Amino acid sequence: MAGTYTKLYYHLVFSTKHRAELITPAIEDELLSYLGGIVRSLGGVCVEINGMPDHVHILAILPPKVALSDALREIKAGSSKWVNESKDSPVKFAWQDGYAAFTVSRSQLDSAARYVRDQKLHHRQRDFKTELLGLLEKHGVEYDPRYVWD
Repeated sequence: MAGTYTKLYYHLVFSTKHRAELITPAIEDELLSYLGGIVRSLGGVCVEINGMPDHVHILAILPPKVALSDALREIKAGSSKWVNESKDSPVKFAWQDGYAAFTVSRSQLDSAARYVRDQKLHHRQRDFKTELLGLLEKHGVEYDPRYVWD
């Protein structure tokens, strides 16, 4: 085969440092747009993006030329730099060190997009810790509970 053909959907999840509620209503829309812009600058496509005051979910297509860890580093570093340089805040904005990433099949894309879009709705009933542990278990990701939280 002469070419490389991919269409890999990723569900990316990461939180603010120590899960502090740093994503305020004053910056939320611009921050989410900025995150989507970084995905596009990497050659990706942002399918859906949403979050809560302490974390975000991004459903995106990432190109094969960009390693997942490199993409997350660019997304998190670029966006935290943008917030700290362009927004007035009494505290420094920072993301946690780690992240969770799951692949999504084409047949589950609509369901995953709805899940991301409905963040505020389902967080009325469960917190981020419960959500993340549920996602890890649903996707069969092994983890040591001692090291999940920073």
